[in-house]
Order: sequence, then C-alpha cells, then structure tokens
Amino acid sequence: MENTASPDQPLDPSFDVDPSDGILATSRPPVAFRHYDLVMAAFVAILLLSNIIGAAKLTFVEVPFWPNGMWPAPNGTFIYGAGILFFPLGYVIGDVLTEIYGFAKARRVIWVGTAAMIFLAFMSYVVTALPPFAGWECAASGFGGTRPITSTTDAGIPGGAICQSTYESVFGSTWRIVVASIVAFWAGEFVNSFVLAKMKVWTKGRALWTRTIGSTFFGQAVDSVIFYPVAFYGIWTTDAVLTVMVTNWALKVLWEVVLTPVTYVVVNKLKAAEGVDLFDIDTDFSPFGSEEKPA
Repeated sequence: MENTASPDQPLDPSFDVDPSDGILATSRPPVAFRHYDLVMAAFVAILLLSNIIGAAKLTFVEVPFWPNGMWPAPNGTFIYGAGILFFPLGYVIGDVLTEIYGFAKARRVIWVGTAAMIFLAFMSYVVTALPPFAGWECAASGFGGTRPITSTTDAGIPGGAICQSTYESVFGSTWRIVVASIVAFWAGEFVNSFVLAKMKVWTKGRALWTRTIGSTFFGQAVDSVIFYPVAFYGIWTTDAVLTVMVTNWALKVLWEVVLTPVTYVVVNKLKAAEGVDLFDIDTDFSPFGSEEKPA
C-alpha cells in the first residue's frame, strides 16, 4: 500500500509525544536529513573496527559472587569475546538509525555495512596471502623492530616468516568465521531494526527504552545463535560454544541497558536537529526492498 503522508502532513496527534517541541511526527521522511551520513559513517566504522580488533580475542572476567558450579561460569569465570566491549555501540547506533531515520534508511546502512564486511574479508585474505619480506620484523614501521615474543632465538629464521605467522593469527580468518560474521551481522541487524520500528508504532513513540532493549534482546539473540555455531562448532567444545554464545548475548543486552541514558541523549538531540519523528506505518520491511521516496 502506498504511503500518502508527507513531511508536512503529520500523523494522528496521539503519535506526537510532545506537541510543543517543534518535532513533526510523520510516516514519510523529508527530502534530506542533516546528519544521516555521519551516523552511517559512525556505524560502519565501529562495525569494521570491532571485527578487526576485537573479534579474534577471548578474554574473561571473574565474578566472585557467582554460585559455584552454576552454568555458564561454574568456577565464577565468564569467558567472552573482547569485541563485545565496543561492538554493542554499533547496535546503539543501529537503534538510533531506525528510531530517527526509519527502517528504510537503516536497511540501506545494513547493506552498506555488509558490503564493507565482505570487502574487509577480501582485503584480509589478499594481504595475508602476499609473501612476507624476509627482513620484516613486525615493528610498527615495518623494519628494525624487536622480534615478537612468539619467535625463536634462532637468527637463521627470517623475521618475515615469524611475523607472517603472527599476522595470520590476527588477521587471517577461516571461511567459517567470515561467513558466520557476515550472515550473523546481516540477520541480527535486520531483526533489531524490524523489532524497534514495529515497537515504535505500537508504543506511539513513547517508552524508548522498551524498544531499544527489546530490539537488542532479539537482534543479538539471532546474531549469537548464528555466529558461534557456524564459526566454532566442531572446533571448540559444544560447552564452550554454548557458554560463549549465551555469555556474549547476555553481556550485549546488558550493555544496551547500561547505555540507555546515552541513547536517550543522542536520540533527543538528533530528533531536534532533524525536526521530524519518523514512524514506519506503511513501510516495506523486506530486507531487499527499495528505499522509500519522500513525497
């Protein structure tokens, strides 16, 4: 069904949370947003950096009051992927994208992020496959640095060969991890955006925290259920896969709860700056749909 509303044609007054704030409640985007490109850039930057820096490292936190023997931390040690400390910022920005700019604009960003991840995987493959220079010693400058602690004391072993192994351990990924990362991100983000957009209409724009936390609850569940089994089942023990999957999901949702005040500040400021409060009333929610044109 075609949407006949326009930026200067508001929705039912019940959708306007604060009639005096100068923000128009509408189901049609304006011709141009002021800050959409900046939000998109921030989202893609956090997405790529989280995958480059944080994805390959497992870390832990000790919780002394955790009941002894209780899963998923029988000895009080929670194991999680280091990337979740920053990756949830991408979900916060994803929430902001849908809340401010609507599902259609968020869909565009998700596809841009997916393309960026595919290019990242391709570039990582090419760079790690290139033969290393024998004199490469892994210093930031590329030459003259101290050998990594993983090297041997045998000066006859080229530094480049040692550094190549170290480089591959950080930037090299199996096809399973690459596929898992891309598919989990794509599916999780679309679920996150869909749930938030629907809940915004159901709540008529009120109780922002319910939809930011609710969308993350479902979106991160889909992300984790896809990523960890596809990437690590059969490599890690089943118990380790389940433990990390559940722990990471719980920590991501907790992060969303903790960052809720920040989300409120960002959303309120951007709504005021853009001058509209967009509701997905007649939006095409297909991941493959085309972006709606403004009236």
